[in-house]
Parts: sequence; C-alpha cells; structure tokens
Amino acid sequence: MAQVARLAPKVLGSSTSLVVDFFHSQQQPDGGFPDRAGRSDLYYTVFGIEGYIALQQPLPTQKIYEYVRSVGDLSDLDLVHVSCLARCWSALPMALRMECPRDAILDRMKSHRTPDGGFESAVDQPAGSIYASFMAVGAYQDLNEPIPEVERLLDFVESLQDPGAGFKTSLALPMSVVPVTAGAVTMLRHLGRRDVDPAIGEWILSCFDPQGGFRPAPSAPIPDLLSTATALHALSGLKIDLGKAKELCLDFIDSLWTNSGGFYGQWDDSHVDCEYTYYALLALGHLAI
Repeated sequence: MAQVARLAPKVLGSSTSLVVDFFHSQQQPDGGFPDRAGRSDLYYTVFGIEGYIALQQPLPTQKIYEYVRSVGDLSDLDLVHVSCLARCWSALPMALRMECPRDAILDRMKSHRTPDGGFESAVDQPAGSIYASFMAVGAYQDLNEPIPEVERLLDFVESLQDPGAGFKTSLALPMSVVPVTAGAVTMLRHLGRRDVDPAIGEWILSCFDPQGGFRPAPSAPIPDLLSTATALHALSGLKIDLGKAKELCLDFIDSLWTNSGGFYGQWDDSHVDCEYTYYALLALGHLAI
C-alpha cells in the first residue's frame, strides 16, 4: 500500500503541498495524531505516519517515539490498537525500535486468537473476524514474526466468503462489505492462496457507484473513500482493469477534497482526518498507474 500511495502526488500536482501541510498540522504536542474528538490515538497515528511516508516527508521520529513510548500497560488496548502500536514502532529507526515491547505485543496476539483459526478484537472470544485477523497479520509482519498456523488462518478467511463471492466480517456480522472483502483478498494473496476466486472481483465491481467511487456494499446508498481505496487496491491485486470507471473515481475523490489539504470520508461527512486523507492518497496512487 505504501508504495502505491507514493504515486498520489502525480495526480495531486501542485495541491500536494496542501496535503503535506495538512498532515503536518495534525500531529499533536504529545507526538500522536488525533482521532475525530481531537485526542491522540494509536490508530490515527498510523495514518499520520503513512501519510508522511506516502508524501515522502521526513518522519518526526523523536516525537513519534515519545508518543509510543508513553503507552504503558497494553491490557487496556484492543487488538486493533495493539497492532497499531506495532506499526508505529516499526516506522522508527532501528536504534529507537529496539525499545518496542515486542514480547508483550506477541503475547497479546496469542490471547486474541480464536478457536476457528482467526483473530478477534477482544480477548478470549469464540469466533474471529476478518478485520481483526487482517490487523493481526499486519502486527506479525511489522514485528518480522512468522504468523502461527497460517493455514488455519487462511481456512478461516475462506470460510467467511458468501455465495455472492463477497466476504462477511464475521459470523456475528454476516453482511459482506468492500473493505472486509479487500482485506480477505489481500490476506489470501499474500499468505499463499494464489488461486483467488475471480468472482470476488466481479462482486467488488458490483459496488461501483454510477457517480464514481465504490459503495461499501451493492445496496449501500452512497460511495465512500474507505471502500473506494480498498476496492481499488483489491482490484489492482486481482489485475482487473477499471476502464471508464477510472475517471469517475477521480471525480469522486476530487469532490471530497477540501482547501485544508484534507479529504472528507464521504459526501455526508463534515470532518477531515488523517485516516480518510490517507485513503485518498492510496486511491489516487492506484488511479495514477
């Protein structure tokens, strides 16, 4: 994703500097990046870091280091935030990265493993979810640690594919949505299942909105940046050409642009943040190819 997002300035052109300024403006005094309530958060800090990397800006490593080092007991964090902690540490220079609480993070990953082979956000759960599993995979990769029982994980992911070819979030949330389906495709491709069902690409394309962008599901009312970025990423991995939809996607993303340099998440949104602005960079990177 990071390599593709680096191509976004080809589309942004002279507006790139505004996006750079937006990411610079988001870092908080404690070194983190804010959630929608304005509080520093590990999840949003990942997107702040990825935004800097995509725009090829030097990371404010000392401030980020001070922020991640301030995270104490991991027991208050869910799997998503523990995974984001691993991602933040992995972005730092090796000399600082040596202080990463690697063993504590790996211990937490074990407690989030579910009997079906997946992972779930809360500990000791009976069944996993694709989103939590995707985040766990990222944590293992950031720590350069092999994923335990990877075949069981892949079997779990495949078990959540529905008859229409999309992927359900979990048994508890059985609706198939684009970001989850894209996460499933990414895991299957990168962890060894090369024979990915081609019908998955057709299902993702069925979520394309005639006005541009991708809706989270075929029946969803409007497109959003998360669904659009993840759909484009998955379709690229499946080597599916967008054709005329490419220009409409560019128009959709442009409609979410603000003169602050940030992007709204969708047409009804009224707040810009690091997360959706990074997803704009990822989407534009794919559309630049």
